[in-house]
Amino acid sequence: MPAELASERSLADLIDMQIRANGPISVAAYMALCLTHPSKGYYKKSDPLGVKGDFTTAPEISQMFGELIGFFFVNIWQQLGEPDRFTLLELGPGRGTLMADMLRVASRAPGFLDALDLRLFETNPILIGEQKARLRPFGTQWISSLNELGSGPLLIVANEFFDALPVRQFVKAEDGWHERMVGLKDDRRAFGLSPTPLPENILPGTIRGASVGSVYEVSPAATQILTVLNRAVAERRGAILAIDYGYVGPQAGETLQAVSQHAYADPLESPGEVDLSAHVDFGALRSTAFETGLIAHPVTSQGTFLRALGIAERAHVLRSANPQAASEIDSSLNRLIGDDEMGKLFKVYCATSPGLSPAGFGRD
Repeated sequence: MPAELASERSLADLIDMQIRANGPISVAAYMALCLTHPSKGYYKKSDPLGVKGDFTTAPEISQMFGELIGFFFVNIWQQLGEPDRFTLLELGPGRGTLMADMLRVASRAPGFLDALDLRLFETNPILIGEQKARLRPFGTQWISSLNELGSGPLLIVANEFFDALPVRQFVKAEDGWHERMVGLKDDRRAFGLSPTPLPENILPGTIRGASVGSVYEVSPAATQILTVLNRAVAERRGAILAIDYGYVGPQAGETLQAVSQHAYADPLESPGEVDLSAHVDFGALRSTAFETGLIAHPVTSQGTFLRALGIAERAHVLRSANPQAASEIDSSLNRLIGDDEMGKLFKVYCATSPGLSPAGFGRD
């Protein structure tokens, strides 16, 4: 199809045309098109954050979140011997709010900013514009490839990044496991199954005996990205901190979801117009660390992690400095650490080079 004609069609039309021409596509391929199509993907053309967007992330809820993570990375930098050159990389930095709050705290550590090589992995031009407004004074570099990781020790932060990577879904049928596909039924997008069952030995042993109808999800993209980053950290020393909603697997269960204007939506409707995500299997993330020689620290909950870093004490300081905002501060605190809010659902993962003790984590 000529480029000018493709540009006039909606992403929904383009996906439907591809299915008609080549047959059903995997859930992972569908997610990738919806989220990262070069011109029509969800993460390529809009700012999805905040009240006017589709969802709100922890850094947008309160400055306390980023401030404590800033302290976390200063502590790691100090444990590394305060190197005079290091790279700080954020994956999917949103509006730059998290990093701005981190660096406001980190700047108080003598030598930290002088040694900093700040890099942001981002491809959304609208969000890059917002990031530049907040972070240009720090000599920030924007990268679109994980081959551009700078030099020196490597510190990486990823908040709600891995949940947006495509997942493959497998469904247990009477004759075995089949990959779930997206096809067309009566000219509407619909889920179906590949007709060919998978060899059972490619699935984790704990999954194989699941009941008929069970769903198993895996994210090859997350594994691939983290393996690249793990190798870089293993070679250069450093740490990876990832915060997301998820579980410590492997386990059966369907978590693919769509969100639009802070409400759940049909993932097959309006491709490119709604956010698609899936819960992160932190067990799989830990496995990639072990394979590259890093120390994968026990996964903890966001609430436990932030409490250990002193969020209650920080909230007290903010309330004392701004009494009229006490109610708002308390509400934000509860959203971040409350068991019925983000406190338990969101998990915190950390992998480090040997010999480092990341704040907020216990030991295996």
